[in-house]
Amino acid sequence: MNCPACDHLLQPLKAGPVMVDACIGGCGGIWFDAFEMQKVDEEHEPGAEQLLDIPGDSNVQVDYDRKRKCPRCETVVMLRHAHKDNPAVTVDECPGCGGFWLDAGELGLIRRSHVLTEKKRAHTQALLEQLKRQSLAALHHQPEEAKRRSHAITTINAFFHAWPE
Repeated sequence: MNCPACDHLLQPLKAGPVMVDACIGGCGGIWFDAFEMQKVDEEHEPGAEQLLDIPGDSNVQVDYDRKRKCPRCETVVMLRHAHKDNPAVTVDECPGCGGFWLDAGELGLIRRSHVLTEKKRAHTQALLEQLKRQSLAALHHQPEEAKRRSHAITTINAFFHAWPE
C-alpha cells in the first residue's frame, strides 16, 4: 500500500494490539484499518507509544489540501473531517472500508484530548451535582434563592471560561 499523503510505501508496524501501516521514512503518517484506532487512541491504552513518533523524512512535502485516496480501497476518496474528541485534528476516513489516515503527530493530539475530555466530563458532573444540591436547598430557603441562583450562574460562567478552546 502507498501513503495517501506522500505516495511513499507504507510499512506494517505492530503497536500493542494492532498492526497498522506507517509511512516510515516518508511523511510519518499512520493508516488504521476499521476499528484499529479506537484500540490505541487513549493514553491508558498500552502499546501505542511507538506510534507517537514515526520516523519520517523532513524533506517530504505533504499537500494537506489534496484529496486523498484510501490506501486499502485504492479508488475511494477519503472524507476529511474533524476528529470527534479533538476538533482541532482533521482526520481522513474511508467511507468504503472505514479506515482512518492520521498525519504525523495527530495520534498524540487525539490521545491527549481524551484525557481532557474525561477531566471535563468529571468536572461537569461535579458541577451539576453541586447545582442540584443548591437548587434543592433553595426550595427550602426562598430568601436565599436569589443568591444561590446568582452563584450558580457565576459558577457555570467560570467553568466555561476556564477551559482552553
